[in-house]
Parts: sequence; structure tokens; C-alpha cells
Amino acid sequence: MELACLDLEGVLIPEVWINFAERTGIEELKATTRDIPDYNVLMRQRLDILKENNLKIDDIQEVIAGMSPFPDAAEFLNWLRERFQVVILSDTFYEFAGPLMAQLGYPTLFCHKLEIDGSGEVTDYKLRQPDQKREAVKAFHSLKYRIIAAGDSYNDTSMLSEAEAGIFFKPPDNVIAEFPQFPVTRNYEELKDQFLAASIRELKR
Repeated sequence: MELACLDLEGVLIPEVWINFAERTGIEELKATTRDIPDYNVLMRQRLDILKENNLKIDDIQEVIAGMSPFPDAAEFLNWLRERFQVVILSDTFYEFAGPLMAQLGYPTLFCHKLEIDGSGEVTDYKLRQPDQKREAVKAFHSLKYRIIAAGDSYNDTSMLSEAEAGIFFKPPDNVIAEFPQFPVTRNYEELKDQFLAASIRELKR
């Protein structure tokens, strides 16, 4: 059996923190794993900025409520589901993802969780497990799945490396330069082609 594993932000939806940065005018919140590969360093920076500016979970969720998936993302996801079982492996948080998952038809999502106090302050975050994207692929392998994975940034590369086939979707040039082994796609039609090319069912034809 073949399983498609997708990153969420940058592949199916815009970056939540970038949208929030644009709404608040705080440039430092635009940093993502494209800029800071160490996820813990990135999240600590984000939490410090939220605290310094007295920004609460409601402020973030208000921005998310006005967001939509990328054009054609839902169509691509439906196309993929017709051909593979699909799991989204993301470093976002369940407290962020709900409205956007509804617009995508509630695909299976593995991600992390925020700690929020009674005042709505985001006080901490809890990883589902360290390097969760790679570990999820390893677990799927133990269940005898063959994995084709797609992502856009540094925090996807361990998942892409662990999979039988890894594909970049609209990655930045610095990530392409560091990981030239992965094919690069720039739109959903190219991504579809790469999934088909990597599929063992297609290879058997």
C-alpha cells in the first residue's frame, strides 16, 4: 500500500505566522523554518514576541478565520485521495488548523499542541514527538506502507529523506541548494506528475 504524506503550510495553505505578522505589523513573526531550521529556536522566538506584545490566542485565531487554502489546493487534495491514502504531517498546532481543515474537507492531520492559560496567553507548545514527520514515516513503514512525501522547507527534509520518494513544492532557493536530491515542483500539476512518477503502481504499468 502507498501513502502520501504532505506538509500543510506552504503546500496546501499559506503560512499562518506570516499572515499574522502582516496583520500585526511585527516583521520578526514572518520568520519560518525556511529562515530558522531549528524549530525550537523558532517557536521560542515566536512565544517571546507574543508575550512582549500582549498577543493572545484569540488574536491569532481571528487572523486564521479569514484565511483560505491556496487556490486549487482542495482540488489537488481530492485528486490525491483518489489515488493514495493521505496523511498531513505538519508543525502547526491543532488550535490553529481547525478552520482551514474544514475548508479542505477534514483530511487526517498529525501536528502539535499549544499550552494556553486562562487569560488566553500562549505559554508553551508541546511537540507530538521530536522530529515527528520522520518518526511518522518510520511508523508507517513498520505498517508496511510505501511513502511518497511532499514538503517545502527545512523541517520537511527528514520526512522526504525517510520516504521512498521525496518531492519539494515551491521551496526557497537556499533549501533547493542544500538538498538537490529532491525534485522541485512549482505548481499542483507538476506535483501530481511527480506523485504519479514515484508511484509503484505507475512503475508497474
